[in-house]
Amino acid sequence: MADHVLVPMDTSEMAARALSFALEEHPDATITVVHVINPLEDAYMTGDDDLYAQFSAMEAVAKQRAAGLFEDVAETAAAAGREVDTELVIGHPARMIVEVAENRDVDQIVIGSHGRSGVSRILLGSVAEAVSRRSPVPVTIVK
Repeated sequence: MADHVLVPMDTSEMAARALSFALEEHPDATITVVHVINPLEDAYMTGDDDLYAQFSAMEAVAKQRAAGLFEDVAETAAAAGREVDTELVIGHPARMIVEVAENRDVDQIVIGSHGRSGVSRILLGSVAEAVSRRSPVPVTIVK
């Protein structure tokens, strides 16, 4: 049984299922929920030459969304009689998830099978697949 489980979270139903699975299947483990802000995913050029200002504005919005997501995570954990740690990082999702797993001495990653749908999933690939290939620890993919 894992002592420390990492659960990557976005706003998808699959991520919510992964959190519920981790809370249920690893009742004695420390659960860390990580949300990755991907600056490239939501960045759209507005014609403004000030890229730093664009990034700063996008980062502020993403951090607000993450705060709401972490509130939902805390409520889900509380309903299961648990507490979870949260971490917010910025970068490429699969790389950052693996990096957090390595830096936090994680024993297991529990991840939703996909957070995107349609064309974006085809074009951007599956984060769960990339994490499962690169992870130094076992990965459970929840559907």
